[in-house]
Amino acid sequence: MKLASRRDGRDGALIVVSKDTKNAVDATHIAKTMQAALDDWDNASVALEALYDDLNQDTAQGAYDLDFNALCAPLPRAYQYLDGACYISHIRRNRAARGDSLPEDILDAPLIYQGISHGFMAWNDPIKLPGGDLGIDFEAEIAAVTGDVPLGVSSAEATKHIKLFMLLNDISLRTLIPPELKRSFGFLTGKPCSSLGPIAVTPDELGDLWDGKLVSGKMNCWVRGEKFGELESGVGTPFDYGDAIAHVAQTRAFEAGTIIGLGTVSNEDESVGFGCIGERRAVEIINEGSAKTDLLEFGDVVKIDHQDYDGNSLFGAIEQKVAPIG
Repeated sequence: MKLASRRDGRDGALIVVSKDTKNAVDATHIAKTMQAALDDWDNASVALEALYDDLNQDTAQGAYDLDFNALCAPLPRAYQYLDGACYISHIRRNRAARGDSLPEDILDAPLIYQGISHGFMAWNDPIKLPGGDLGIDFEAEIAAVTGDVPLGVSSAEATKHIKLFMLLNDISLRTLIPPELKRSFGFLTGKPCSSLGPIAVTPDELGDLWDGKLVSGKMNCWVRGEKFGELESGVGTPFDYGDAIAHVAQTRAFEAGTIIGLGTVSNEDESVGFGCIGERRAVEIINEGSAKTDLLEFGDVVKIDHQDYDGNSLFGAIEQKVAPIG
């Protein structure tokens, strides 16, 4: 099924969206918010599925035409946000551009950090920042949303706890990240609030694109109105969602509503483009000696849309303009 959150207060109001994303119906009588549904998923999902069926059969009372502009992020506030760097070509290129090789233990465990879990922007919210000289970049990702995940879960069992998938734009500030990492205490100011695609979908809604480990399909990206990448999301990483969840769950249980991503989608084939500007700049440095592509500036627009092989949008697009505060 497909779910979304209508703009209403801090956490939005839960709605069910039709398969063709043309119609919606209020679902707050089942669960007031997306988080409330995740907290009681075993019961809420049954009622939501029934409402989804009614909506698709044109029998849902109160159904209305969906206005994407009325949607906020599916989960404006999450209990935990975890993001990885699991696509090997992304890691290799960025390290090679600064003269580093891959760590010897790169295949031993996924690289994952804990990011800011509140303030997720809607699909069309402007990316507001205090200055245009921060090295502003987008990162195109697919994020999973979990239910409660027990401490010590195995990789094989971990994906059974995934309830939803969403599109993610993980905003990065390339000017601030290097000095932060040199201090050996991780990302902080270099990773501001990120944005989520408008529609959250259950794994079964993806059909064969979800193989129980990775989500396949084409990650399409545009920067300043030009096509920037058309990448296959189901290849290029030795670690799947189960591996990422199990890695973190070695020392902590997950609360329902945890968001976890595998990082910027990246393919070995350079001709398919890139899921962030930083990686393209890294390739330019490797191949040409210097970066040619500008990072985002005020007024620039970035668009991300993950599609199936027939060109159908799976989560709705993210389209944002970079803008100054105020």
